[in-house]
Amino acid sequence: MNEIDIAGVDLNLFKVFEALFQEGSASRAAVRLDLTQSAVSAALGRLRTLFADPLFVRTGRGLSPTLRASDLFPVVKEALDKCRQSLDLVAAQFSNFGGRSVVIGLSDDFEISVGPQLVTAVDQHAPGLRLIFRQTHSRVVADMLMARECDLAITSGGFSSHALSREAFGEGGYACVIDPEGLPQEQSSFSVEEFVARKHILVSSGGFVGLVDETLSAMKLKRQVLTSTTHFSALPFLLKGTSAIATLPRHAARAIAKGHQLKMMPCPIQMPRYPVELGWRADCLRDPVVLKVKSITTDILRNYAWQ
Repeated sequence: MNEIDIAGVDLNLFKVFEALFQEGSASRAAVRLDLTQSAVSAALGRLRTLFADPLFVRTGRGLSPTLRASDLFPVVKEALDKCRQSLDLVAAQFSNFGGRSVVIGLSDDFEISVGPQLVTAVDQHAPGLRLIFRQTHSRVVADMLMARECDLAITSGGFSSHALSREAFGEGGYACVIDPEGLPQEQSSFSVEEFVARKHILVSSGGFVGLVDETLSAMKLKRQVLTSTTHFSALPFLLKGTSAIATLPRHAARAIAKGHQLKMMPCPIQMPRYPVELGWRADCLRDPVVLKVKSITTDILRNYAWQ
């Protein structure tokens, strides 16, 4: 490829590239950028010529990035973020957050428990800012942060990379949630025998084995799983009207029980505790908007009752 003179490049094309990569659709990118779909398609054609690559190929689920597009994305996003930061050095002083967004990676147990507080606090202290929650967990969070798929992340660990910073806010435990209609009114706890005898709903990415099963196996016990799901948010709808029980992080159990007229009960087996951590790339805090959201998030996590 011949050397390209940036003076002859329309820098707005990079905004289109970012939107196409993140949205996976020309129509959604057009809505996001307030452009017509034909304008986005024309910009994509110019981008393809510029980089001598298709960049995005059509699949049954929208536009999928090519290998070159995946390599380009973190570079393009970092350049655009620095442009936004330069404007925010002035704009943020006047609390003008319109048009900006910050992506927080977290699993849905944290989204259920602290998500509502984050939404309220950001709306109050950074009006106009769009907060984006993106699903992650401790095994993939480092890669997502380094790939700039999220700016901040709340997980139970996973920030061991030297390129990442983290702050710990305590440890959490586990609790059980059940439809109270399936319990005697006065019952407030389970014995281990009762716990094992009940049918269970498992939350697991694999669908077969969870932390409860590992703990029971060490005790030479086994439970019966009625059904499995990949998301804690499905539990209220799966538990209601059954006598089944679900075991989940206490912070999510508390929020789900309160919001769906379910009963939270102590977990009768000794489950391992988990850390609650906030992680980020060090360079992202140069952006005053991300720094603002980090400060808001830190206050919420520090004051949350994890026990």
